[in-house]
Formats: sequence, structure tokens, C-alpha cells
Amino acid sequence: MASTNPKRWWTFSVVALFLAAGWAWLSRVPDSAASTGRIASPREGFPAPDFTLANLNGDSVALSEQQGKVVIVNLWASWCGPCRAEMPAIQKLYEANKDRGLEVLAVNSTFQDTEADARAFVKSLSLTLPVLFDKDGAVSRRYLLRAMPSTFIIDRQGIIRAVMIGGPVSEAVLQTKIEPLLNEAP
Repeated sequence: MASTNPKRWWTFSVVALFLAAGWAWLSRVPDSAASTGRIASPREGFPAPDFTLANLNGDSVALSEQQGKVVIVNLWASWCGPCRAEMPAIQKLYEANKDRGLEVLAVNSTFQDTEADARAFVKSLSLTLPVLFDKDGAVSRRYLLRAMPSTFIIDRQGIIRAVMIGGPVSEAVLQTKIEPLLNEAP
């Protein structure tokens, strides 16, 4: 039988309130970072955390080099079924919009995958979009990777405008997210 002791419920409520207040205080943005207005955080409305990774040819590619373009950063792995399902849509979107200022950085979570499997994935889907290797997981950690695929849409000023965790995400949904950004002046 459930307890109906009001003192027990009052105590529980007070403890829960203090725990919630403590969590809110601990997870706040530090005042020093908030005062700059430029907090690198993988959340909508915040600057996208910068990174530099090697591409399929071994050349370095930095997110910051894409300034002035609309960028889709997609975190994926070759063993991920939803990644395989959505990658053709991202490729199609890239081909249709790259001349309008769209860039795609398909970041393979190589620390959870293998480079050979990633290359085979790229070949099997005939991908021409830029594929980068996150060999040590640094980008996945900076972007707080919780599920694959994870997609971040970044505007021409480097601000994250949409975050999509999981997938597959359709071409129509992605086009709807990027269209207003592509129409903004560079």
C-alpha cells in the first residue's frame, strides 16, 4: 500500500527541488563565456565548434574554411543502417545545391569504425561529397555524439541552425532546412 504520509512527500519534494536547482546551477554557461556571445556549443543558435580532419586523400579540411557557405556536418559510421539509408539523400542534396553555396562534411566516426570500411561504404554508394575521418573521436566528442547519424546544419556565419539526432533524414526535410539559409546573402 502506498504511503500517504504528508511529511514524507513534503521532504521528497524539497529534496527534488534542491537537486533540480543544483543541476541547473552546475550546468549553466559560465559567465566568462556568456559575456563574449560566441560560445562553441553543438546547439542551435550557437557557433559550430571548429575542427580540422583529413579527407579521403589525406588533405586537411577545416570547418572554419567553409565560412560563407551553408554547411551540413553529418556524423556517421559504415555499420550504421540509418546512415546508409540517408547518405544517398545527402549526396543528392549536395549535388543539387553545391553551386548555390552548400558544403557537406560527412564525418566518419573512424574511432568506432575502420577507415577501410568507411572507404568501402563511400565506394558502394558512389559518394562524391567530402568525407572526413574522425580517427581519435575528437569531433564526435565536441559535437556530443549521442546517436548516429547526427546532422548539424550550419549557416553562412558558422551558427548552428538545426540539429537532427538519429535518422534517416529525408532529402525533403534537409532541403526544407537548408533552403532559407541558401537564400540568405553570403
